[in-house]
Amino acid sequence: MNPNVSVKTSAKTVLAAALTLTTLSALAQEAVTPAIPGVVNAGTRIELIKDGFKGTEGPIAAPDGSVLFTENQNARVIRIAPDGSTSVFLDNTNGVNALAYAPNGDLVAVQTLDPKVGVILPLGSARTLAAKVDGGLGFGRPNDLVVDRKGFVYFTDSGVNANANPKPDTSKIAKPAVYRISPEFAIERLAGDIERPNGIQLSPDEKTLYVANTAGEHVLAYDIAANGKLGAKREFAKLEGFRQTDNGPTSGADGLAVDAEGRLYVASNAGVQVFSPKGEALGVIALPKRPQNLAFAGPGKKTLYVVGSGSAWRIPVLTAGYAGRVK
Repeated sequence: MNPNVSVKTSAKTVLAAALTLTTLSALAQEAVTPAIPGVVNAGTRIELIKDGFKGTEGPIAAPDGSVLFTENQNARVIRIAPDGSTSVFLDNTNGVNALAYAPNGDLVAVQTLDPKVGVILPLGSARTLAAKVDGGLGFGRPNDLVVDRKGFVYFTDSGVNANANPKPDTSKIAKPAVYRISPEFAIERLAGDIERPNGIQLSPDEKTLYVANTAGEHVLAYDIAANGKLGAKREFAKLEGFRQTDNGPTSGADGLAVDAEGRLYVASNAGVQVFSPKGEALGVIALPKRPQNLAFAGPGKKTLYVVGSGSAWRIPVLTAGYAGRVK
């Protein structure tokens, strides 16, 4: 074997990676927003924080002013400092995919390697909130969550994890569904008729539950009654970018966020789509790569942080994120 071949190949690989990162940085520098009234001014710059992560999900504002998000494929949580620098916040996380702070300060997460929902911080209080349903069925791949002001944990399970190794016994896995865990740790299935439930969010007044259906063309919504029961499922907002693929139909609908005026922000195939509280399409913020999740954070929650496809970005906005919950 000619050793120069290996050296040349390695050099080409390094050069290609450098060019890819340079190109991505250039794209991010050039990426600007369209005008969306109350959301962003035309020409607002989209800042690339960093690229090269493996599985980007679940951003939230942290109490110290930083932002946390998950690097699912490396089973860790990443911290973005206010100056944009990044560091590992937590390692060996059992494949954490999404995060939320409970009213008591506990950091709650959905976990995908050994599928469950649980408290991961503080370390002395780490515990499982839910790992089984229906008398013993396991979750497929818990995906996203939001915690309301009373401490109820709403989360989605998108079904059997196709990337699990070893492959799970599907007869022991619950079907895709939306669940709620009470502060007393009682679990309740809220909806079991969504093809692929993904992102989940509450309206600012917590009277509406939103669910992103990745396999569908609409963000879904449910009214929440005073007794906590859900009303009928309805199609809340029609998404751009819906298409047929070899793996079936997809809108790419993923993470959700709400601002102080009740607008809904959706990470999807088209970018970050913004809807009014009535489901009217207001505009799309296109990004260099497909976004997967998003959250308002920073001083006054006036910055929208977006992660996806191995990258993290931030965008200054005109209306702050809802301040009544961390997410």
